[in-house]
Amino acid sequence: MPLVDHLEELRQRVLKSLLAVVIAAAGSLLFVRPIVRLLEAPAGSIRFLQLSPGEFLFVSIKVAGYTGLTVALPYILYQGLAFVLPGLTQRERRLIAPAVAGSAILFLTGLFFSLWVLVPAALGFLVSYGADVVEPIWSIERYLDFVLLLMIATGLAFQLPILQLLLGALGLVKWKQMLSAWRWVVLTAAIAGAVLTPSTDPITMLLLATAITVLFLIGVGLVALIDQFQ
Repeated sequence: MPLVDHLEELRQRVLKSLLAVVIAAAGSLLFVRPIVRLLEAPAGSIRFLQLSPGEFLFVSIKVAGYTGLTVALPYILYQGLAFVLPGLTQRERRLIAPAVAGSAILFLTGLFFSLWVLVPAALGFLVSYGADVVEPIWSIERYLDFVLLLMIATGLAFQLPILQLLLGALGLVKWKQMLSAWRWVVLTAAIAGAVLTPSTDPITMLLLATAITVLFLIGVGLVALIDQFQ
């Protein structure tokens, strides 16, 4: 295909992906109240306030947007695969398809890990600290910004084994080289835990850094397994 035709195909696939996100977000808006209640669940008995007119309306749109993006993710990945697969070799096709599927699964796993492990741990620390001095009554917008940012950051951090798998399968890095750099990985995981965590509590940063380190070791194991079959 000529370059212009490739660009036109890319434009069409991007537009289809954006349309899928919009449709999924619009559908999510119909169920935004149960979704918000699900996101509020880790806070337990904490009371949430609407501090300005229309705050919950804008929060609903934001939550629906994030939910729509997550729901449309498989279709977006499909459009990306459909665009790049014709230009790949047979070996690259066998590698890319499982990697993309694994990436989607790990992203969703990261979201749930954040919601049910990291968020409760962070809230438990933040609420207990100063509980005898102040009563925790939070803005619904700021709370959901905290939760959504932590979930997205964790979902992205969970992509580490896929990156390692691609590097190892393409022969760019061997598993022994990865394992020898474990000290730097622990340091980088600690820094990433501090940067990606919206709050500054040590519990959440430690949990996220530990999760990143475990994911790195899993990635090393996968690369070592691939080396045995090559």
